[in-house]
Amino acid sequence: MFIYAHRGASALAPENTLLALRTAISQQADGIEFDVFQHQNEFILIHDRWLHRTTNGIGNIDSLLLEQIRKLDAGAGETVPTLFEALQCIGPSCQINIELKGVRDVPLLLRYVQDACKTLSIPRTHILYSSFDHHLLKAIKAISKNTRIGALTANKPLDYARFAEDLQAEFINADVTFVDKNFVYDAKQRGLKMGVYTVDQPEDLLRLKSWGVDAVFCNNPLNARLALADLTSD
Repeated sequence: MFIYAHRGASALAPENTLLALRTAISQQADGIEFDVFQHQNEFILIHDRWLHRTTNGIGNIDSLLLEQIRKLDAGAGETVPTLFEALQCIGPSCQINIELKGVRDVPLLLRYVQDACKTLSIPRTHILYSSFDHHLLKAIKAISKNTRIGALTANKPLDYARFAEDLQAEFINADVTFVDKNFVYDAKQRGLKMGVYTVDQPEDLLRLKSWGVDAVFCNNPLNARLALADLTSD
């Protein structure tokens, strides 16, 4: 089962910071997930539109200039990274899941990431875009049908994974609270890979693995790997 670092190794470092990404790399995570908002013509790593939870700033990201956001403390002296800085930090070392929180210009995003990957020698196949905004995912596929996407859901739809199949997604990434064996089975029958977030309890990890879940998103990737090793050896 593939282990993604959720917002980087966010149990050990401030989420969505370069420190969290470096920690995830040091833990040999299979992949790293982080959140992206668009700020004018730049893209930055932050989970919330409002600044106060994860930085020492106030207001929303659109109320400040990029230079002002970049001066904020995002925890442990870390700053809010740009998407290029995040990609540069990770490089080709592992898979990358870019969760789109607030993106207005899809063509700009795709060009930005494509140029960064070329500069940084990151294989295109390492990039997966995911979002709760399924309109964004549809727009990505309309522009670049071979781009990998993951459709996010925080519920269990009546028709299970059909929406992700309709979007031509590779992954359906679902909240651990609502995932059951039938949900996983339905995704597999549709040719989808199943990812589950946020999974930090050993019992959940073992149950999801037994159901054939392909990937889990964990705040501490190393602990997740050790827990899986311990549970499967019992």
